[in-house]
Amino acid sequence: MSQDIRKILKNFKEEKATLSANHSMNFEKLLLSELHQKSQKKTKFQWISLAASVVILIGICFTFYTKSPEKTPAIPLSKEITLGTISPEFNTIETYYVNSINLEISEIEIDNTNKELIDGYLIKIAELMNEYTLLTKELNTKGVNNATIDALIRNLQLRLELLQQLKKQLSQFKNLNKKNDELQIL
Repeated sequence: MSQDIRKILKNFKEEKATLSANHSMNFEKLLLSELHQKSQKKTKFQWISLAASVVILIGICFTFYTKSPEKTPAIPLSKEITLGTISPEFNTIETYYVNSINLEISEIEIDNTNKELIDGYLIKIAELMNEYTLLTKELNTKGVNNATIDALIRNLQLRLELLQQLKKQLSQFKNLNKKNDELQIL
């Protein structure tokens, strides 16, 4: 069987097959009889599948209608109104100030020489934070009004300004300490 296929195909001669004269008519008759023949198996299977579908639907309906509604514990939604929940613009403002305040706090370097200065500013910032909490409670009790919203935004601005002043004073204090150290060395 290890012959070259090219040689076999080269020597291959087609034989002309002839069909009988009524071959196409016989084929059409056979095709029509097969296509239009009704099968008993199909109709039985259809009835069985229909009955099974009805049983499944009845089972599903029975399951849902007889099942008593389970009491799911209601998750209390926080209905507290904050500056960020009023509108997307206020949310952006609040997020900006809170992130800026946190950034300023994280950049503060505390050591023994500046601890008193930092503590003084942090006490003022804590007072402003308590005031912010009271303003938020007022927003919830009295409802949304421009005066409270302005006070909340101003509170955030004041906290940020205090931290920036602290940072500026710390840098001045550090420069003053460097100058004193240089003078002592001379």
